Amino acid sequence: MGEYSKFISEVRRAVPTPKSMVRDDGICEFGTFDKEFREMDLVKLKKPTSLPDCFNRFKLSLWEAVEVNMKDGILLSAVCDMGLFGKVLSIYYDKATHKLYRWEGMLKSKETFVAGNLLGGSITEGAIKKGYVKFVNTFEDGICDVEGKQEGKEGTLEYSFRLTRISKPCVVSIPFGKNRPLYSQKDFFKAEGRLVINGEEKLSDENTVAIVDDHKGYYPRKAHYDWVTTMGKNVVNGEEKYFAFNLTHNQSIDQDKYNENLIWLENETSLLPPITFTRSPESKDFKDYSEWKIKDEYGMVDVTFKVYGQYSMILHALVANIDYYITFGELEGYVLDEDGNKYVLDGMAAIGEDKSLLF
Repeated sequence: MGEYSKFISEVRRAVPTPKSMVRDDGICEFGTFDKEFREMDLVKLKKPTSLPDCFNRFKLSLWEAVEVNMKDGILLSAVCDMGLFGKVLSIYYDKATHKLYRWEGMLKSKETFVAGNLLGGSITEGAIKKGYVKFVNTFEDGICDVEGKQEGKEGTLEYSFRLTRISKPCVVSIPFGKNRPLYSQKDFFKAEGRLVINGEEKLSDENTVAIVDDHKGYYPRKAHYDWVTTMGKNVVNGEEKYFAFNLTHNQSIDQDKYNENLIWLENETSLLPPITFTRSPESKDFKDYSEWKIKDEYGMVDVTFKVYGQYSMILHALVANIDYYITFGELEGYVLDEDGNKYVLDGMAAIGEDKSLLF
């Protein structure tokens, strides 16, 4: 164990993954796990919310998303099922101009397909009139194939990538309440393929990488989470190697024991403690620039996220509110691994989310 390992709860150390996330008695398995779950039928949970269990399907949020970091830009694509409706979303961020291109469409929940697990070629797919997003998941072999095609007011987008795992997976089941889980699996991949935006083809190179985020959970009626990730290459023990991190703050009832903060290195990971976010200005007041400060209390995380582009989805209705911001930009600062090795982040591309829900 390294000098900073004392700041990491033992509950954050991965243990063997049970076959099912839901026990026979309807109780959820919580913790950090070493590989994919084979069964995650969270609808079978006993009393995950205050509503009768027959409403579980409508309270359960599901999605699979990918972020691909290329030389000239960043792609984010997702298929989401929010229980009452589905959504397909793709955003391309041009690093040079800071311009965002976005394509999105709504679906019926029953027409939105989010894979039950990430094994055996399982498929996540959302298809709308003017395009689709599709994932083929073979994570037992460290492979994910992602493709999409969309058109809209901002032109056309088409992409296809084969993703090959670089590091260990991050698999967590976080309690938001007594039997109320947030499951997340995030993986760091090398990406090979192509993207065509408005007729301009962009090919992958040796630095093209991706992160896939598989997500299932019961959010509280009033919820908020913050998230920042980066992926690319960094100097590791004097040599440039693949490097990424994930930083999230959400409704975990015990941030020390249950979080998903970590550094991905080649074939290994190093855990990070709970973190906090502050913003100037707040996302709702964003014009063309903002700064997010992300820190922990032990000196392992000291990150400034310089935001140059922001996608906003705002919905205020009688029974539901969504204030959702996806952000793109660059980092400054550093993170330390558990051995105290310092990784300088200056200039690395980053993606973030600032999301508040009432539903």
